[in-house]
Amino acid sequence: GVANRTPVNTSRTLDKELGVKCFMKCENYQRMGAFKFRGGYNALYHLSQEGKGKSVVTYSSGNHAQAVALSASLLDMDATIIMPYDAPKNKVAATKGYGGNVIFYDRYKEDRVAIAKEKAKAGATIIPPYDHKHVVAGQGTAGKELLEELLGKGITLDYLFVCVGGGGLISGCALAAGELAPNCKVIGVEPEAGNDAQRSLETGQIVTIQPPKTIADGAQTPFIGKIPFEIMKKRVEKIVTVSDAELIEGMKYFGERMKMIVEPTGCLGLAGLRKLVKAGDIPAGSNCGVVISGGNVDMARYCDLIST
Repeated sequence: GVANRTPVNTSRTLDKELGVKCFMKCENYQRMGAFKFRGGYNALYHLSQEGKGKSVVTYSSGNHAQAVALSASLLDMDATIIMPYDAPKNKVAATKGYGGNVIFYDRYKEDRVAIAKEKAKAGATIIPPYDHKHVVAGQGTAGKELLEELLGKGITLDYLFVCVGGGGLISGCALAAGELAPNCKVIGVEPEAGNDAQRSLETGQIVTIQPPKTIADGAQTPFIGKIPFEIMKKRVEKIVTVSDAELIEGMKYFGERMKMIVEPTGCLGLAGLRKLVKAGDIPAGSNCGVVISGGNVDMARYCDLIST
């Protein structure tokens, strides 16, 4: 396929620490550095096949922005990306480098969806970062690959930990798990500062919050998507939250012990697994999958965080 089939890594040190078998799907090695390429390319490919124009517009804090910009360049399409002023500089630079036309907005005062709709009036198609069937299907291939690779080795996951922003990745992975490992419990992990997905599942309706202030910029979403939410209600076991400090511990572990640079959002899954193991909620010896969502982090920022 067009997307990389990313590796599934393990760590004996981590297995010993947690008392479980941990299998990490490393989407930090994906094209443009994150799982978002899967959904972005899938959505734009279907659009091109349907003959619905050559111009798209989207909104993103970084990874979906890069995914759409790169996918558009591969499919000879034009892409306009609406990004917050405080988006990581490396993600803005990469988006522009892939050919994206970047327009900035204030995430705390302006509505990015309204801006996108205004820009789309010229004839472009809006490709939202998570509330789109082809985006969800594309993101789900990360979980599908993880499950298939392990099943090929005779291993069935008991738990799958996935970060939650808008819900595209976890809903896609939950669909894959439902088909390939029906008894696998899919658990979402989001920042303590922004537990809208947790509250949404608990109340049965989508909860909207102010954009959360957290180092996990990929999870600074004010609400989850309607399409992901319908899937999550049926197929996600629960959502847990973790602190920024716990994310930094994950960044340090991945860097020191597994020699991987992982962005804060990409550490949500491991942080959630660690938290539930400490709480005694994960039986010893369980097979646990963790999706590392990406590795796009400004290096100066990365060094500051792991030095704290």
